[in-house]
Amino acid sequence: MAHSKALLVLENFIGGKFVPCSSYIDSYNPSTGDVYCRVPDSGKEEVEAAVKAAKDAFPIWSSKSPLERSQILNKLADLIEHDLEAFAQAESKDQGKTITFARTVDIPRAVHNFRFFASSILHHVTECTEMPAMGCVHYTSRAPVGVAGLISPWNLPLYLLTWKIAPAIACGNTVVAKPSEMTSVTAWMMCKLLEKAGVPPGVVNVVFGTGPRAGEALVCHPDVPLVSFTGSTRTAQRITERSAPHCKRLSLELGGKNPAIIFDDADLSQCIPATVRSSFANQGEICLCTSRIFVQRGIYSEFLKRFVAEAKKWKTGNPSDPTIDVGALISKEHLEKVRTYVKKAQAEGARVLCGEGVDPLALPPGNQKGYFMLPTVIAEVKDESCCMQEEIFGPVTCVVPFDTEEEVIRRANGVKYGLAATVWSGNVGRVHRVAHRLQSGLVWTNCWLVRDLNLPFGGMKASGIGREGAKDSYEFFTEVKTITIKH
Repeated sequence: MAHSKALLVLENFIGGKFVPCSSYIDSYNPSTGDVYCRVPDSGKEEVEAAVKAAKDAFPIWSSKSPLERSQILNKLADLIEHDLEAFAQAESKDQGKTITFARTVDIPRAVHNFRFFASSILHHVTECTEMPAMGCVHYTSRAPVGVAGLISPWNLPLYLLTWKIAPAIACGNTVVAKPSEMTSVTAWMMCKLLEKAGVPPGVVNVVFGTGPRAGEALVCHPDVPLVSFTGSTRTAQRITERSAPHCKRLSLELGGKNPAIIFDDADLSQCIPATVRSSFANQGEICLCTSRIFVQRGIYSEFLKRFVAEAKKWKTGNPSDPTIDVGALISKEHLEKVRTYVKKAQAEGARVLCGEGVDPLALPPGNQKGYFMLPTVIAEVKDESCCMQEEIFGPVTCVVPFDTEEEVIRRANGVKYGLAATVWSGNVGRVHRVAHRLQSGLVWTNCWLVRDLNLPFGGMKASGIGREGAKDSYEFFTEVKTITIKH
């Protein structure tokens, strides 16, 4: 395919070297709709080379002390932080997110991921028990597993890729990572810093390409004993099926249909701005975003009026403009998918109060072909509607009334997902009571997205298998052994 402009061309990173690929796929700038990058279309051959490099590097890397590995992770964090602005600009252009979000969330969190696991790896303890009557002492030891296959999504590219790479290599594993083919640039940029950080060749290998080719080859490879995946539930089902013959260890962080429950004693001055943010941050392209808002009937009208007014204040446009709140969606196909949900809601009798199809969207000349959508609020939608049951993954949220605590818990739990929820109330007993009964891996009360990385992260039901965090990631990326000594 001929292109009028010089394009950025990425290469796989295997065994400490950049390696060209025999075929490439186009990557688009979501804010303009133009091709700006070519990404390797890797397959079995490239994955095989990457796995071999990772296997070859494993003996030396796994023999390093936790302190040695920690120092290297900290150095890599420093190097990314030094280039934070370049990484943020690249992430914004590649993914469509606002430059402000990339600067303040994505890249700082990627830096923090390395620093966090560089620290936590130094503080794990093992177990020990005594059996005096038998003259025995038992203790456990943990060792890295081997080559980890890491597959990360397009919504928070470097943020979620490093959330996997950092604990994997901190524990002494080597990795073969496959970022999304739609957002590969910051992973490629990170690879340029690995040698300077002191990461030995083969410890981190990055193979670019699609899920059906590169991802499938990685998941099916017999020398990759564990796979960590963040993405859709449908893809996770495929990964589970393909990895089953090899009895691989899986960590699956999947989708969500996250409720916000707002009781009539909620502080709306805090609740409304936070719920607008939880609905539309990163264009609603975060697995933790709120897409179902249940409001107690006594405050429903007031909440709806104020919420819509606040949502209309969010500016949509060129992501490189620091005053913009909502950037571009990831692709033309995804934009059409999100729009389809709004049309279905209208066909079912729901009301669109602002956003898609209601308010005009004014874009700068250079962004006319970009994949933009206004924050959209839907009311009068039924619980069985696809907009209340399926993950939309865009700037769309539904607001519905409820009467009783018992009713809203039942309705909030009435989806196949169980990733996150928020509860807004001034009643301490109620927030504890409701939090315990919600089928969600994470429950925030009177806040959203406040995270302690020491604690487990993950979902129930169709939202995933396993947890991530200091202790959980350590246990996933290591093999435990019980040793008994008779004396």
